[in-house]
Amino acid sequence: MDKLLYDAVVLGGGLAGLMSAHEIASAGYRVAVISKVFPTRSHSSSAEGGIAAYVKGNSDPNDNPDYMTYDTVKGGDYLVDQDAAELLSQKSGEIVEIMERWGTLFNRQPDGRVALRYFGGQTYPRTRFVGDKTGMALLHTLFERVSGLSVDFFNEWFALDLVLDEKRVAGVLAMEMKSMEPSLFKAKAVVLATGGMGMLYAHTTNAYINTGDGYAMALRAGAALKDPEFVQFHPTAYILRIFLSVRQPGGRAAFLEIIRERDSWPGTLLKKLDLAPRDIASRSIIIEIREGRGFPGNYVGLDLTHLGESYIKERLALAYEAAMNFAGVDATKEPIPVRPAQHYYMGGVDVDITGTNGDLQGLFAAGEAACVSVHGANRLGSNSLLETLVFGRETGRTVVEYLRTHNESTSTTLEGEAEKLLEQAYSFVKSESGIHFGEIQNKLRQVMWDDVGIFRNEDLLKSGLSEVEKMRTQVKEMYVTDKSKVYNTEFFNALELRNMMDLAVVISKAALVRTESRGAHFRTDYPERDDKNWLKHTIAYLKGNQVEIGYKPVTLTRWQPEARVY
Repeated sequence: MDKLLYDAVVLGGGLAGLMSAHEIASAGYRVAVISKVFPTRSHSSSAEGGIAAYVKGNSDPNDNPDYMTYDTVKGGDYLVDQDAAELLSQKSGEIVEIMERWGTLFNRQPDGRVALRYFGGQTYPRTRFVGDKTGMALLHTLFERVSGLSVDFFNEWFALDLVLDEKRVAGVLAMEMKSMEPSLFKAKAVVLATGGMGMLYAHTTNAYINTGDGYAMALRAGAALKDPEFVQFHPTAYILRIFLSVRQPGGRAAFLEIIRERDSWPGTLLKKLDLAPRDIASRSIIIEIREGRGFPGNYVGLDLTHLGESYIKERLALAYEAAMNFAGVDATKEPIPVRPAQHYYMGGVDVDITGTNGDLQGLFAAGEAACVSVHGANRLGSNSLLETLVFGRETGRTVVEYLRTHNESTSTTLEGEAEKLLEQAYSFVKSESGIHFGEIQNKLRQVMWDDVGIFRNEDLLKSGLSEVEKMRTQVKEMYVTDKSKVYNTEFFNALELRNMMDLAVVISKAALVRTESRGAHFRTDYPERDDKNWLKHTIAYLKGNQVEIGYKPVTLTRWQPEARVY
């Protein structure tokens, strides 16, 4: 097994990982970035809508950082740590100006200033955008910037587990996907920036690489996840290939009966939902479908035709092309077929606003892999790109300070620990018979969608948890058919399934325990928010086959919980 020595290892080549790597490398430290894909193919590139920011002199004259913080806190149904939301708002304008200075070509207003538009849950328009390819533009800009620093990229490498020296993270065990050869990356600090977990669900807007790897590695190492029950569903995803569609002012969901009577547009419900937060819009669309007001095939239509052909093709080019390619629909002439799908994970590795995990020394996290918590129970649109950059930078700066003050030598016993972890990984794929991993994976994704999805209740959650626990024991009996030792994608898919299982059991248990409805966690048997008993963060540990649940208080600074009305 090769051994590589770095000051810091960053897992993930998306916006959060690259921004963290930028800060660490800019301070003169050697950084390794390990990514399952080439960095510009990271899921950050799929973020279409924009990045929220209050920019002094280029915002609505009535807007200010306090309004932005309030919108974020309210949007998260008051489970947001308000110091984190304030930091996000205060740093937002600076981050956008930095990215513009580094080369991101934002859309412009007629006077030359960066353009802005409304997104769901915003009191004033503050979303900056590059057509509908904002994430892609930001990612290319940042990758180019980081490529000139002392950063070594290990692209198409699979991180298996964190390597510990007692209660200190001392490195990462990873494997090159081409050669299937493992390597031990020794480092004083590890940043988890591994993105989301959408592949746990049968319908998701996420890329195939989003299998919850960072969450599972943290859990197996003994770190907690914060608020794991909070899973966001986007209201408008294409039905034939789950792909994020566009939702903005005037992007109206068209139900079958409304399509037939065009003069009745958009309908009372739909007016309210044009810019409602995603959790509310997703539940409302599912209700309409269940009550028979959807199209045959259980979907609705997202109408953009009134925006005009030139606007759609210029400002919404990616959405237009995707609708044409995946659904065969010309969005300038007819509604796009959409339905809700899993989109984002508000839960994540428990960290504070510096990106530091309190369970394991040397462990940090940023972006969707982390739970700061800046999104609470529901993330507002265009806050995710902002979070990756703001807290990616904060985390990178924290790592720099950590490296300056921690000079412990790395234990020579790490090789034995790495060998043990490698053997555990191989044990999941060495069977010659049993249950094919694909069968277990497909069942897991359907169970999570049916039982731990948009609408939840005790019976569903108990059934889902029981099924997940049963499947988690079957993982030890699974096999892969491909035995090759070069780019064996089945091998890595099976290891991803191990990660998905570890995360699924934590999500299911935490969702069962939280007996209230808050943000994206909606229980039909407990339909009201319960601030008296549940205004607190869930803290979940995975101890073998047991999920241990604890709690910590929500940080309140200036905004007390009130009714969440839009």
